[in-house]
Amino acid sequence: MTQAGSRTARADELGGAMAKPGGGMAVGLAFAVCGAVGFSFKAILVKLAYRYGVDAETLLALRMAFSLPFFLAMGWAASRRAAHALSARDWVWMAGLGLFGYYLASYLDFLGLDYISAALERLILFLYPTVVIVLSAAFLGKKVTRRMLAALALSYLGIALAVGHDLDVSGTAHEVVLGCVLVFASAVSYALYLMGNGEVVGRLGSSRVTAYASSFACFFSLAQFAAMRPLAMVAEQAWQVYAFAGLMTVFSTVAPVWMVSEAIRRLGAGPVSLTGTLAPAITMLLGWLILDEAIGVFQLAGMAMVVAGVAVMARQRG
Repeated sequence: MTQAGSRTARADELGGAMAKPGGGMAVGLAFAVCGAVGFSFKAILVKLAYRYGVDAETLLALRMAFSLPFFLAMGWAASRRAAHALSARDWVWMAGLGLFGYYLASYLDFLGLDYISAALERLILFLYPTVVIVLSAAFLGKKVTRRMLAALALSYLGIALAVGHDLDVSGTAHEVVLGCVLVFASAVSYALYLMGNGEVVGRLGSSRVTAYASSFACFFSLAQFAAMRPLAMVAEQAWQVYAFAGLMTVFSTVAPVWMVSEAIRRLGAGPVSLTGTLAPAITMLLGWLILDEAIGVFQLAGMAMVVAGVAVMARQRG
């Protein structure tokens, strides 16, 4: 979810540019959809890796270790194009963003996926715009309209239906509740990142912020693993764990970031952001096809309500 650089790519500085004229709209749409699929596939890969006995700390560290060279290269390329060098204060900001937006959000998400279905995890993460609205109203004095309140209620009622589906399927209330709390904490952590992100992206550019904040998240994750687990555990993992961590790096991190950025360049940020609403449905479908997760009427209704509520709030904020 890491989610490193996943949704942040939508806020790339290219997002403010006009869509590229002429042809390429079909290619842009294909990039946007493939990017959404890649991000949605992350939860599936995590669940598959867990079948081989790996824990969240080890799996996250492997994913971060594989991703770190890509992020450092992205940061180097972005710095070469930048007009101003980074100050000490800028580095502190990016370390903080990496801590909340990528490391902590990813870690809590990985922990939660050990207890709930991939489909429910994606729905809960999809609530992060609602968290931003609530936190902005509570701490920044932003106005919340009645329509937004209704959309909030609709979204969280949808989550309640989806949770009820997982409880009915698994029958382990304690684990489902724990998993929901962990993933929702991940969404809160990412919402805090988004609120802080606005303080620096305008000055530094999203490419640099994404690359270096992600790099800090990688270092935090590797330091956590070194503190909590013996290094010998890395060699003890099944080869499938390495394969899934590598697939996560390529297909759920690096490639989607690039594809979404390309889609924004061709179509503009608005149309591309709409493809994000496909994520819950894609994850639900992939969970059913690959993980044999059950799909029920309540889960489908909950997904529709969450997507509708978040879409209404996004339109209101726009």
